Amino acid sequence: MINKKNISILFLAILMATLIIPLPLTLNAAGNCGNSYSEDDSGSCLENPLGSETIDLPTLYGRLLFYGVLFVTGGVALIMFVIGGFMWMTAAGNPEKIKKGKDTLMWAILGIILIFSSYSILRAIFEILQF
Repeated sequence: MINKKNISILFLAILMATLIIPLPLTLNAAGNCGNSYSEDDSGSCLENPLGSETIDLPTLYGRLLFYGVLFVTGGVALIMFVIGGFMWMTAAGNPEKIKKGKDTLMWAILGIILIFSSYSILRAIFEILQF
């Protein structure tokens, strides 16, 4: 009898068969992964996403700060710009809605200025302290 449980088990089995089982065949992480990538390498190589094999703590902190905090806050600021612009454009002449849209845009701009200035201050402090 076909029911929802059997369909979900079948879907999971198909997903595993197409994605998970062939994975060791396509990746050769321990193989020919030297610094030179020639055309005769037999597999793909996985590089360290942090750059080098060993990384010191201040560099890790800087990368996490830059990529984590700045990208997330930049995304939030972009969303706030879109929301503020949408509120302003759809106000239909209502002065209260226009003011609300302009205020949203203004606070998004001030937030971006605050975020980037705090990042540059932290970067300058770390440069002075030789981190």
